[in-house]
Amino acid sequence: MQAKFRIGRKEVFVKENLADRIVSIFDPVRGQRRFKARCQMAIAGGYNGGRRKSRTLGGWRTTSNDADADLLPDLAALREHSRDLTRNTPIAAGAVNTAVTNIVGSGLQLNAMIDRDYLNLDDDDADAWQDAAEREFNFWANDPRYCDAASTTNFYGHHDLALRSTLENGDIFYLLPMIDRIGAPYKVKLQAIEADRVSNKDNARDTNTLAGGIELDSYGSPTKYHFAKHHTGNLSHKNREWTVIPAFGAKSGRRNVIHLFEQRRPGQRRGAPYLAPVIESLKQIGRYTDAELMAAVVSGMFTVFIKSEDGDTELTNENGTSPSTTDDQMELGNGKILSLANNESIETANPGRPNTAFDPFVTAILRQVGASLEIPYELLIKHFTASYSASRAAMKNYPNF
Repeated sequence: MQAKFRIGRKEVFVKENLADRIVSIFDPVRGQRRFKARCQMAIAGGYNGGRRKSRTLGGWRTTSNDADADLLPDLAALREHSRDLTRNTPIAAGAVNTAVTNIVGSGLQLNAMIDRDYLNLDDDDADAWQDAAEREFNFWANDPRYCDAASTTNFYGHHDLALRSTLENGDIFYLLPMIDRIGAPYKVKLQAIEADRVSNKDNARDTNTLAGGIELDSYGSPTKYHFAKHHTGNLSHKNREWTVIPAFGAKSGRRNVIHLFEQRRPGQRRGAPYLAPVIESLKQIGRYTDAELMAAVVSGMFTVFIKSEDGDTELTNENGTSPSTTDDQMELGNGKILSLANNESIETANPGRPNTAFDPFVTAILRQVGASLEIPYELLIKHFTASYSASRAAMKNYPNF
């Protein structure tokens, strides 16, 4: 028995071997199954990583979902974990701060450069127009009352806020309302909306056209955004209400909503937090560090336990009298002599800390974390021990410098 298959330009032949023939003699049905399985293995492909029934990959459960199906069910938990890490884990906070500091810096600055040749302007007129444009823009951008809907942050502060929120939460939304204020040169304002407030109206289930609070047209372009009037964590507003805002103005075509996120897959509607690939590693490092720190603290305290056969132990002074203090007040003194009863001995607690393997192990994990976040290890921990050229190369290799 033999079979022939064509895979692209390649022909694959599968012949019955001796074992197949022996099995078929005693159990023809089992022999057919064995030969069929060999045929399936032959046409499965040339990549070992694609063989689902191999011993090493047999327990690896994977899916072939689209971008939304892979991300949206876990997005809320990812945001919560990411925020907790940036609040309570030094390495996570340092990674986000490093990215924000080196990407944003002092913020974007307007450098007006008009096309003077196309507009047929001489150098003096073009320079005058550029100076006037920069003056008007800076007048609007520097004052929070003029550029921010909440009157709390100026235009350059929003650069830091936008990137930091995108890294921690995965994305951030900006509305551009027209608000008239006394003294403001322009009505347009910036209104930052946190990612948690964008969800399907009335908590509707995700569909092909509506998912993650964003409606798309047949081409995948956003048409509407669903904004909750209050944050999901605001306990003072139990009844949730939504406002649906078109992505673009019906008459003007003006963009009403700016959605900032990193798209990594086609059809992806929402962004994943920056720390998403390393959340578990960073949390485990934090737990390990806390445990080692506590062990070192315990090691620094010379703790003494008195061991007796009956478990009823009473300390006595060198003159045979009992101390006047209670058990929780007893402490060791310099040259102090305490007598023990018969069959009693002293044992000390020594956790063996600091652990000499702590630093090499954490260093190895942080190197992997830095590789995932595209931050050189030296920048991630802010510790430059190599030569100046090596440290400078690490800074230059950081994509955001």
